Amino acid sequence: MDNKTDLRKYAKDKRQNLPINDISHKIIETIKKSDSYLKSNNIMIFYPTKYEINLLPLLEDKTKNFYLPRVSGENIEVCTYKIGDKLIKSTLGIYEPISPPTGKSNLDIVFTPALMADMYGYRLGYGGGYYDRLLKDFTALKIITIPDELLKDKLPAEPFDVRCDYILTQTKTIRIK
Repeated sequence: MDNKTDLRKYAKDKRQNLPINDISHKIIETIKKSDSYLKSNNIMIFYPTKYEINLLPLLEDKTKNFYLPRVSGENIEVCTYKIGDKLIKSTLGIYEPISPPTGKSNLDIVFTPALMADMYGYRLGYGGGYYDRLLKDFTALKIITIPDELLKDKLPAEPFDVRCDYILTQTKTIRIK
């Protein structure tokens, strides 16, 4: 499995058999205790699909401002979100906020979804390049949340792939140097 297409299929199949709720809970507990989270005010999470890490319980922290992504053409817009705000299901099947976009410059942390990640900070997404475009020239912390089982030593990377700063699994916090 050296190409991204095969790796995506492998990851999608593999995560269907993982206890995502338990893994998500452990990752959230790690996040809540981290200095990065405690010092941050503006945090972007993502609305999970069925087998993705679910960070939505973080929204209960009223000391933070939260944001969700919304796809607009080829790009991701950063939109404010709090519990109870209206969401609509996009053409990609992901729930997105209807609030106006705010821009990414005020974000302290962005948590990124991924099918897989590697020890170099690269993530394997779904192939649209949305997060790579968002994270390009990004000053905030970029954190991948992923099950241990989908963390690999090395993934194929293209010149446009953006490295993240940290990887969080249910058992590890990895700082990318």
